[in-house]
Amino acid sequence: MIETRDRTFAAIRKIASRIAPGMTEEEGVAVGRQVLREDGLLRGWHGITLRFGVNTTLTFREKSGPGIVLGADDIFFVDIGPVWRNCESDGGATFTTGSDADMRRIAGDSETIFDAVAARWRADGLTGQALYEVAVAEAGARGWLLNLELSGHRVSDFPHKAHYDGALIDQRFVPSPDLWILEIQLRHPTRPFGAFYEDLLTDT
Repeated sequence: MIETRDRTFAAIRKIASRIAPGMTEEEGVAVGRQVLREDGLLRGWHGITLRFGVNTTLTFREKSGPGIVLGADDIFFVDIGPVWRNCESDGGATFTTGSDADMRRIAGDSETIFDAVAARWRADGLTGQALYEVAVAEAGARGWLLNLELSGHRVSDFPHKAHYDGALIDQRFVPSPDLWILEIQLRHPTRPFGAFYEDLLTDT
């Protein structure tokens, strides 16, 4: 699971490095497919998701608004769920193309909040429900809104739904390491953009 997670984030960084202003989301997805082929991550348990600009506020059940082109001073995130040697992963991270201070801060805070919540889980043995209570507080303290519809889930050997199908936020037990994805989606309170970060909860 850890190796799959590491390969996933290496691929996310590679995809992001090839995303440029002027691209559409559809072009970005094609870039993602190419990178996954190059890295031998040929099968995913979910598709490649890229969201640009205003579409970064949407949940994954919502379709992107059409015709969105990445700007020179903009924000986007990459979310992939590859399978490597029959082990699932799920990773997402946010990137910016310019110098907009709010965009850069929300992108960084999405990962910072993930780290803060994961640290509380390691230190205090929090349940899935309690983890998201911490996430709400951490987001609010930084001036962001947290989307609780993206509320974490289990991963495993493929497919995880054969083992367990339910949201992390609903769990009254302490999630085990290397099996649960913590999702953090933030939204600016007044401007039309957000940020996303997700990763595996690990004990180190």
